[in-house]
Amino acid sequence: MTTIALTPIGVIRTPYQTVEGMPIQPAGAADTLGRVELNDEYVNGLKDLDGFSRIILIYQFHQSAGYDLIVKPFMDDTTRGLFSTRAPRRPNPIGISIVELLQVEANTLHVVGIDVLDGTPLLDIKPYVPRFDSFPEAAIGWMTGKDRNARALKADKRFKS
Repeated sequence: MTTIALTPIGVIRTPYQTVEGMPIQPAGAADTLGRVELNDEYVNGLKDLDGFSRIILIYQFHQSAGYDLIVKPFMDDTTRGLFSTRAPRRPNPIGISIVELLQVEANTLHVVGIDVLDGTPLLDIKPYVPRFDSFPEAAIGWMTGKDRNARALKADKRFKS
């Protein structure tokens, strides 16, 4: 198998210092302000991003270690296959969050709706385009009806290690 090396392009700053009590999805962090601080060498890549109201952040779950292929997700009492969940402990600990972009200021993106741990390594930024990225009619399997609880659920220790 080929090894892939990724280099962070910045860091995500949030008020969440520990995993416990953190929102489990951006929907649960609707009012949470954060900053995305891009390394200086990537600043030119922010040109024209300020025209987008939402962006997709791709990052590393840097506090996750190891993984289990069968997990008990936050939104269910039944064990599920890892790949049918958004659990952070994964073979490749990569996360995504769609956040609202408030302002681009030099190398800093001011965002709201951020649900990640402070100091999270940023891997990439992509613009959110509803026509490309939104499929409201999509089937959501075992999450049907449970997705309404995402705003209220908070993280605990189950996916730390």
